[in-house]
Amino acid sequence: MSRGDRRRNEKLARLRAVITRESAVLAFDLAADKQVCALTDPDSQVLARRTVRCKAWQLSDAVEWGLARAAEAGYGSVVVACEPTGHRWRVLDQIAAQFGVVLVCVQPLLVCRAREAEDFTRNKNDDTDAMIIARLVTELRCYLPERADPTWARLRHLGARRAGLLVAAGAARQQVRDLLECAWPSVLEAASKPLDSANWLAAVTVALDRVGESGDLGVIGRWGPTRFAAAVRRELGTTRWHGAIVRAVFDAATDPAHTAVGVTGQRAGALERVGYACADLTARRTEIVEVESRMLAVLDQLGLTDLVSSIPGVSAIGAATILAQAGDPARFTSARALVKHAGLCPRDNASGTYQGKTGISGRGRPELRLAAWRAVFTALRHNPVLAARHTHLTGRTDNPLTDTQARVACAASLLRQLHAVIVTGTAWDPAIAAGLDRHEDPNPQNGAAAA
Repeated sequence: MSRGDRRRNEKLARLRAVITRESAVLAFDLAADKQVCALTDPDSQVLARRTVRCKAWQLSDAVEWGLARAAEAGYGSVVVACEPTGHRWRVLDQIAAQFGVVLVCVQPLLVCRAREAEDFTRNKNDDTDAMIIARLVTELRCYLPERADPTWARLRHLGARRAGLLVAAGAARQQVRDLLECAWPSVLEAASKPLDSANWLAAVTVALDRVGESGDLGVIGRWGPTRFAAAVRRELGTTRWHGAIVRAVFDAATDPAHTAVGVTGQRAGALERVGYACADLTARRTEIVEVESRMLAVLDQLGLTDLVSSIPGVSAIGAATILAQAGDPARFTSARALVKHAGLCPRDNASGTYQGKTGISGRGRPELRLAAWRAVFTALRHNPVLAARHTHLTGRTDNPLTDTQARVACAASLLRQLHAVIVTGTAWDPAIAAGLDRHEDPNPQNGAAAA
């Protein structure tokens, strides 16, 4: 048997230990205010149905009803099942645990595909979905969901908050650029990377506060460069001062050649919106710093900071972002399972002698895939093993990869390295990461130089 066969057999054995051939299945189709449940036997024949108008946290009576009906039908073992819809499955999991039964989850994609397989139509209703969930469970086409401890759960919530803040900051940043390109484009030339400059942002914020609703940039000139610079210093606080950027912003507001550029009819309203967007951008960046400090504190609490920081090119916050989406790596049976969870595993496309073009599966958690993709850009500059792998993949004569494809492969390698470091509790070792013996040199150039 292949390694995949053995792991699949182990997974089925774990499920069969929970879902025995004598177990009844109490399947729920969860929604906001309407919960539909179906009790089936091991052959997915429906024994009873019930529809409850209540919230998910009010399902105790429905679970108790299902257990009673299963006992009446002669089943001493019951498994509760549902789709992992939002937070509701976690509520049902807690209720099931209170009654001493286990909850399993069925992927919504499987339910969607199984609807058509049921009667060759795309018929969809809550009663049918509950029965389909139960049938998939009896076929062992389900999984035991992750039940993270409070510390790991907190890291996941903080990671979700950070991801949302990054999106909001990016939206505010793009809005500032778009509006200024229309109404006041010359100010964008005051710094090489204006939206990354704290001095530029402070100077623009001060200027817009002074301009107010009128949109008249002439008030900045009447204020004078000295008073303007002093106001910017107060806005910056302890941030390092760059007088050239502040002076360039002042010139963009006072030089007629600069103020004449742009759609003047839109200037007043656009600059007012820019003021709001700058405030949003500053606030989101402040919140990101706070959330990241809390994520690092959780990483310290888990005792993983030193381990993840031992991987060259991976910062503690970068690793925390990945772990926030992946959860505890120890819950995966192998590093490849973590890569598959991220959707970065290769998707084969072969039949007989035909070998088609392959790519990544793209399934799993897209947020985890994105976190690994972002982390690999820095890692490639500082991690010799990943850099060597990228060079090999793009430079080999047989089936060379593009730069993007090689970066995706390196992102998967980074996840495998992170899994190995955390699960084994061993700091990153270049020889092990390169797949060599500990005593072998991972850099072949060193061996050639020594020879």
